[in-house]
Amino acid sequence: QVQLVESGGGLVQAGGSLRLSCEASGSIFSISAMGWYRQAPGKQREMVAVVTSGGSATYADSVKGRFTISKDNAKNTVYLQMNSLKPEDTAVYYCNVLQLLRPYWGQGTQVTVSS
Repeated sequence: QVQLVESGGGLVQAGGSLRLSCEASGSIFSISAMGWYRQAPGKQREMVAVVTSGGSATYADSVKGRFTISKDNAKNTVYLQMNSLKPEDTAVYYCNVLQLLRPYWGQGTQVTVSS
C-alpha cells in the first residue's frame, strides 16, 4: 500500500502562486509516474500534470507555461508549483501515484483563486 499526504493548498488572489507537495510513504516500489489531478465543483476530475519515473513531464494545455511539476526521489515527494493562478484553477487538487499500473490517490487539497 502507498499512502499519500498532500499539503500546500489555500486561498490566493488571481495572479498569485502556490506550491503543492505530496509525500508518498508505505510500500514504495516500481512507481512509474506521479502526478496531480484536479476536480472543480460539477466537473470531472482532470489531469493537471504528470511526471514519469524517467523525469518526463506532461501538462494539461490549460496550465502549460504556468505550472511546473517536479519530484524529489530521495524524499518520495512530488511538487506542483502553480504561478499566475486564475479563478478557473479553483478546485480540489489530488496527488496520484501509479505503481505497477495501480493508481493511488491522496485525500485532496483545496485551492481557491479569488478574482
